[in-house]
Amino acid sequence: MFDFKREKQALDQQHLALTADELTQTLPQGVARRRFLLGLGGLSATALLPMPALASRSAPVRKLSLHSINTGEQVTASFWEEGSYLKEGLNTLNRVMRDYRAGEQSEIDPKLFDQLYLLQHRLGKAGEIQIISGYRSPNTNAMLRRTSRGVAKKSYHMTGQAIDLRIPGVSLAQVRQAALNMKVGGVGYYPSSNFVHLDTGPVRSWV
Repeated sequence: MFDFKREKQALDQQHLALTADELTQTLPQGVARRRFLLGLGGLSATALLPMPALASRSAPVRKLSLHSINTGEQVTASFWEEGSYLKEGLNTLNRVMRDYRAGEQSEIDPKLFDQLYLLQHRLGKAGEIQIISGYRSPNTNAMLRRTSRGVAKKSYHMTGQAIDLRIPGVSLAQVRQAALNMKVGGVGYYPSSNFVHLDTGPVRSWV
């Protein structure tokens, strides 16, 4: 039986470790990594700290610009500020990530937005992210499965934990490699369809 609690705990620890690693890169010169980690109580204790406790030590504001190629909508919203997720910003991003076919909106896992933010940080690209597919209702997912072999029966899109994307000005191969280097969640590569899949599930990759 799939242990959801265990997988969630593992994913939480991966996100915390990733955030700690990213944050050390933003520290002023002369501040040692060891000193930073001691300030957090050591990486062995990161599982005891909630995501906001670590993220609050990074940039005070996290912002994303998303463009749905299917609806033409473009939004820019801050979803994190000074250690807390922003409800209004999350709602704005959730809206543009909706299932446009069914007209249904769902709450997107905030960690997915964290991953997108970190992905852009890795790429050094702060522009828009194009959404090929965000949330999918069960009916939409079932319909897509009938026409494509690449759609999973229990897709993370249905739980608001996945996005199919591309970034203007950055090659698909570069986006994929940067996502793989983060070692967080799932990364799927679909060059024939011109997008990369990213999700907050277990660490894995496929082509």
